[in-house]
Order: sequence, then C-alpha cells, then structure tokens
Amino acid sequence: MNEVTITISDFLTGLSSSPAFAVTTVLTLGVILVNGWTDAPNAIATCVSTRAISARHAILMAAVFNFLGVFLMTMINSSVASTIYNMVDFGGDSHEALIALCAGLTAIVTWATAAWWFGIPTSESHALIAGLSGAAIALHNGADGINGSEWIKVLYGLLLSTFLGFIFGWLSVRLVELLFRNRDRRKTNRFFEGAQIAGGAAMAFMHGAQDGQKFMGVFLLGLFLAQGNAGSGHFSIPVWLMILCSLVMAAGTSIGGYRIIKAVGMDMVKLEKYQGFAADLAGAGCLLLSSAAGIPVSTTHTKTTAIMGVGAAKRISCVDWGVVKEMVLTWVLTFPGCGIIGFLMAKLFLAVF
Repeated sequence: MNEVTITISDFLTGLSSSPAFAVTTVLTLGVILVNGWTDAPNAIATCVSTRAISARHAILMAAVFNFLGVFLMTMINSSVASTIYNMVDFGGDSHEALIALCAGLTAIVTWATAAWWFGIPTSESHALIAGLSGAAIALHNGADGINGSEWIKVLYGLLLSTFLGFIFGWLSVRLVELLFRNRDRRKTNRFFEGAQIAGGAAMAFMHGAQDGQKFMGVFLLGLFLAQGNAGSGHFSIPVWLMILCSLVMAAGTSIGGYRIIKAVGMDMVKLEKYQGFAADLAGAGCLLLSSAAGIPVSTTHTKTTAIMGVGAAKRISCVDWGVVKEMVLTWVLTFPGCGIIGFLMAKLFLAVF
C-alpha cells in the first residue's frame, strides 16, 4: 500500500480554502500546546526543582531536545505514531468522522486544562486515547470503532509506565548510591548538577520521541479526513510537521509549565541532585524501551513513578503520598472521564453540524 503524506504547500492551501481543514488544524495544535503545557514539564521537573538549571533555560533545552526526539526517533521507528493513528476507526463518512475527531480533541483540551488548573500532572497521552475512543464509539454507536489489537498496546503501556518507572527509579538510585558511596559529597554534587542537566535533556528527548509521535499521528489523521480521505494505515511524517509540533509543544511548556514542575519535582518528593539524576535516568530508560517496542506510554506516569521509586528507596515516608493519591486518582479518572466527554462532545457536534 502506498504511503500517504501531505506537503507544506498542500497544508497551506488547505488552511486558506477549507474551514474544516483550518478548524481541525487549530484544535490539533491546541491539543499539542496543552501537552507542552501540562505534560512536557515532567521531563525537566527534577533538574529545575534541584536548581541544577533555571526554569527558563530548562524550557529552552526541552524545546530543542523535544524536536530532536521527534525527528530522530521518527526517522528510526514511527510505530508509536502508527499505533495511535490506527487505534480507532474514523472511517466511512469523512465529514462525520472529522466532526467526531474534532469533538474528541475538544474533550482532551477541556480535561487537560481542568487538571492543570488544579496543578495535577494528568497524562495527555491517556486523555488523547480516551477522548478519541469516546468519539469513535459515539460515531459508530458501539465499540466497532475501536481497534482492539492497537488498544491492547495502550494497556501494556499503562502497566509498563507505572510499574517499570517505579522499579527503574528504585534500582537507579540504589546503583548511583553504590557507585558514589565513598566519594566526596561536594565533588559529587557538582558532578550531579551537570549530570542532571544531561538527564533532563534525555527525558525531553524521549518525551518528544513518545508524545510528539502520538500527536503527529492524530494531526495527520485529522488533515486526511479534512481532505475527504477516510485514512490509510500507512503514512509518512513530513519534516515540516515535526518542526511545527515541536515548536507548539515548546510554546506550551513556556506558558504554564511551572505548576506541573512544582507538583512533580518539589511537592511529591524533596529531591537531592543525585536523586534527580537517578529519576531522569530511570524515566528516560523506560521511555526508550517503550519507544523501541512501539508501545505508547505516558511520560507523566513514567517520570512521576520513577520519582516515587527514588524517594521510596530512601524511606517510604520521603514520598508525600497525599500528592501521589491526587495524581493517581486523576490518572484513574482520565480514561472514563475524558472518554465520556469525548462521547458527549461527539454526539453534540454530530447533532449540531
């Protein structure tokens, strides 16, 4: 089957000639902006909270490495984008499918903005999956629009990001403590200050590799539907789209990232520099493993559970379990909550438009 793609000239022509095309683009970019606003800050939370780097410089660093993650990982393996692209069926009538997709995107922005208001690092990856699934169910009046073989990868990713993140965090900080147990504390602090910056860059890179691919898959799906194409399982991601998504994600991080940085990097566990490095190492390793396997996982789940593992390795009481409880409750509610909003929005949009 031939690969489907879109050139930048086709994209600009579509924006000026098709209102549906323009609305789909704005909504998709809105979702990417919100991802940068509420999800990308997890990648740099630890290096900012331990004062290894200023928030402004960390955001610039995250922008650069988000793009590199999107670009390089997509060149190597775009299977995460393919999983999201094929997870739900918006085929059939392209007009109705586009309306349902826009409803799903609206649900994601609504859910994520509400979570950000309360300073809770919700997973935009799972909001994306839930919102699109709810809209697809509304479109088909049943579960026919859900691709079970792709959805199972999402469930694997949920378990992987939660348990592996915690285990990797616990093991990595134990390993760091073992390797540096007889070293001078002042010298190791200077070393880990630089290492944390490298760890934050690695996390930002892997965030781009994971979340950038997810949202580019949805972007292409929306653009193809706006063109009257019901979608194809094979597509190529153009470089201009990688750059656009990276820039919008970086803009989102610069707008509202500090609330999430505070919740993840400061409120949940008080981290020392070596612990922050261990959490970044664990989170980046888990994301790399997931991306190589083509499994879409949550950057939020991975990083926050890695921080929990790091804190628990010292003492269970080092973790503020009240903050953890709020986060976990939000994670649990994301699938049904955002899914229901996506379903209701799709029914409303289909009735109105």
